Amino acid sequence: MVKKMRGKDLRPIIWDDDKKELILIDQRKLPHKLEYFTCKTYEDVAFAIKDMVVRGAPAIGISAAYGMALAEIHGEDIEKAYNTLKNTRPTAVNLFWALNRVMDAYDKGRSILEEAKKIHEEDIETCRKIGEIGEKLIEDGDTILTHCNAGALACSAYGTALSVIRFAHYNNKKIQVIADETRPRLQGAKLTAFELSYEGIPVKVIPDNMAGYLMSKGMIDKIIVGADRILSDYHVFNKIGTYSLAILAKYHNIPFYVAAPYSTFDFESKVEDVIVEERGEKEVAYIDGVRIIPEGVGVYNYAFDCTPPELITAIITEKGIIYPNEKK
Repeated sequence: MVKKMRGKDLRPIIWDDDKKELILIDQRKLPHKLEYFTCKTYEDVAFAIKDMVVRGAPAIGISAAYGMALAEIHGEDIEKAYNTLKNTRPTAVNLFWALNRVMDAYDKGRSILEEAKKIHEEDIETCRKIGEIGEKLIEDGDTILTHCNAGALACSAYGTALSVIRFAHYNNKKIQVIADETRPRLQGAKLTAFELSYEGIPVKVIPDNMAGYLMSKGMIDKIIVGADRILSDYHVFNKIGTYSLAILAKYHNIPFYVAAPYSTFDFESKVEDVIVEERGEKEVAYIDGVRIIPEGVGVYNYAFDCTPPELITAIITEKGIIYPNEKK
């Protein structure tokens, strides 16, 4: 039986001050095994980010910051470490935000490790605030659809979209959650379902292509997703499939919410500037090591898509709720 605990007790990122090591929940092994991956060097951290031992925009940023700290501790080339970590994944803006923040501290003669610890601590508080603010949008009895994993496993505690769900649950609102399985890596089925079950929050998993049918039957009250990058004009880049859900929500008149910290905002780029990561064919061609498409058949594997602001009801941040379609 899955042990029921609160989201703050699920610690996906741990810094061991004695051993000077970064310890990560190995999300590749979930939900079957809760195992940890130890990073002793910045190269270990780069591998962990690229191979998705750790994933989710805030968690990637925190891990990269600790990767820079490991380079500092071992007296390695800081610029080389920065460039290696920067090139692990191209879309999630928190990666660059965290790396630039620790580099700024380093340039000013401050400790990278201490700055990384601050980023980590701040993320816990940020996620808590997102949950406290966002849960006011949830009504007793709501059934909420979410996509991918925007929970504690994607951050350092609570999560973003799942923080809103958690705090509604903590406030005794009788909610149900439906998690898209989220092909091709199945983060909804493997990670979101694990987190919510771990905490005793009612959850069911559906194939991604079932969402529209459930909306048409009136079985979805609200949709909440996370974000990997939000532009200044409120275009949201998130896990592939988010755009499709937003269109379906608009058609069925269902509120579509995005939950993300301000560190996920990119105030400089335009839509055409953002590099959308295209990952390897194997993720689509195989499920848990078993090939599911014929040999010689190619695939597309874009990891993210872009949802325009006209499809978004509100963006929930630690500083308040933004309504992209309100007339200024």
